[in-house]
Amino acid sequence: MHIAEGYLPPVHAVAWSAAAAPFVVHGVRVLTREVRENPESTLLLGASGAFTFVLSALKIPSVTGSCSHPTGTGLGTILFRPPVMAVLGTITLLFQALLLAHGGLTTLGANAFSLAVAGPWAGWAAYRLLHRAGTPLMAAVFAGAFVADLSTYCVTTVQLALAFPDPAGGFLGAVAKFGGIFAVTQIPLAVSEGLLTVLVLRLLAQSSPGELARLGVPAVAPAPASRSGEAAAR
Repeated sequence: MHIAEGYLPPVHAVAWSAAAAPFVVHGVRVLTREVRENPESTLLLGASGAFTFVLSALKIPSVTGSCSHPTGTGLGTILFRPPVMAVLGTITLLFQALLLAHGGLTTLGANAFSLAVAGPWAGWAAYRLLHRAGTPLMAAVFAGAFVADLSTYCVTTVQLALAFPDPAGGFLGAVAKFGGIFAVTQIPLAVSEGLLTVLVLRLLAQSSPGELARLGVPAVAPAPASRSGEAAAR
């Protein structure tokens, strides 16, 4: 998904940076408040960022000027909500551009908009809608991670199509071309990421149930005491 350094026209690079900036600025405020009010969240925040960094660094060659890989944003989105993930994802992209030559500084805004903004918000919407509809929690978690991953690539497809319309088919022709190439690798990757996110969340539910309950993950919220239990306690 990472669009390579210098690949986008300057106008497009600036426009996508401007589109991503408000989400990142808002996310910094939310993240700062979370750390100030709940310093115990720091370890889990770091783990969520590391999860994104590791998965999104596993690149597979795909569209020229870009690549396919998991995004790793579903876990942090479900735990801390999309605004925080906007910051964690952007920091991940910045370090990957500087340390791994994965993505780039001129395309940081475009990559941040797709991976750190659009993907998390789409994944969060899928997760919340399914959970409120009564879907089992882990099925909703899988859907959230799957949609976050796939939505990132849909946005990247649009970004590339806008920058490089097909000579014959124009914008829609380019969307079909880029999207078709991405789909070959990205759909299996999205399924794999959804399953991995479910596994990690199950492990966290065993190791840190209190912290997840505080964050509002329903599966580990403390169950209300039964009447018989209350009577026994008395």
